[in-house]
Amino acid sequence: MSFDPSSSAGYLVNHMARLFFEELRNHIQPLGIVPGQFPALLALWEQDGQTQKALVEKLDVEQATMANTLNRMERDGLVLRKDHPTDGRAKIICLTEKARSVRNEAYAAAAEVNDIALAELSSEERELFVDLMQRTIRALQSR
Repeated sequence: MSFDPSSSAGYLVNHMARLFFEELRNHIQPLGIVPGQFPALLALWEQDGQTQKALVEKLDVEQATMANTLNRMERDGLVLRKDHPTDGRAKIICLTEKARSVRNEAYAAAAEVNDIALAELSSEERELFVDLMQRTIRALQSR
């Protein structure tokens, strides 16, 4: 049996994700953030003050991964953990002023990376590409 990476969806998606990751790193590193923190920041910029559990569910990541990410974000001055008002075991994750101040620049950096990556596609192809990725993600999540 042979395997051709150039026609394997999984291989190509992984390769593309690594390239996106590096390009995003180059664009957001000057802002004091790294790609691994970006999904949590996006979720918190949308709704500040979420619990770690809510972020785990929203971002579809492992609890340990989120804990490590939040530890680094706290170390980097991007978030603070505050006591939950009604659940003594939970913490509320809140953005710092540093994280709030780079939001618009981070959004612009992500848009620029998307534009670079999709430059060869027409607007219709971009919409189709995103739709196909969303459908593929849903199919894998439903398993």
